[in-house]
Amino acid sequence: MFVKNKQILIIEDDQRIAETISKGLQEQGMTTQVAYDGKIGAKYALSGQFDLILLDLNLPQLNGYQVAEIVRKENTEVPILMLTALGETEDKVEGFEKGADDYLVKPFDFRELLVRIKSLLRRSKSAQEEENHIVELANLKVDFDAKLVFRDDQPIQLTPKEFGLLEYLVKNQGKVVSKAEIAEAIWDQNASQSLNVIEVYINFLRKKIDKDFEPKVIHTKSGMGYVMRVE
Repeated sequence: MFVKNKQILIIEDDQRIAETISKGLQEQGMTTQVAYDGKIGAKYALSGQFDLILLDLNLPQLNGYQVAEIVRKENTEVPILMLTALGETEDKVEGFEKGADDYLVKPFDFRELLVRIKSLLRRSKSAQEEENHIVELANLKVDFDAKLVFRDDQPIQLTPKEFGLLEYLVKNQGKVVSKAEIAEAIWDQNASQSLNVIEVYINFLRKKIDKDFEPKVIHTKSGMGYVMRVE
């Protein structure tokens, strides 16, 4: 099973929660390391030895947003699953902006946590095995390997979550994808949980790659979803 021997870093200041998660993951064959504050957690994370990071938001020393930002400056690949009691859309968006790959609101069932972890590890493995390639659509150029985006040869700066959304749309260009499909592919959640977040990120992406350029490549199909194509 692909989760066995995976190295998981748990950054959580609640000792009871941290120990419960650690024990549960060890029973699944994973190896865990626990940090009880953000400063130590960031230090461990930067070692590069972990396959996935579980990151609480409210931490002493450095909060989860700060830790995620520090980690992403050095490592754009390691999956980060943010754990928090804050479930508002704004909190989720900020977490994704700082580099989180997924977001789980407390209290949660350990079984759901395990499903999210397995999904992120599987996605990370697939990304590593995927062949390097560049896709062009009109004057939009996306380099999946280098994670670079250009429009009219101008570099476009995207957050990891924005790039993930763009990558999904580009790989499905010409196909109308629903919010439910996007939620499952990018956020590992159902549409009812992610509806507002998806709309926010589509708007973020449009402002960066479509607003000041022609032709437009991201289109809304009312009642159906979104499609990337030149019309």
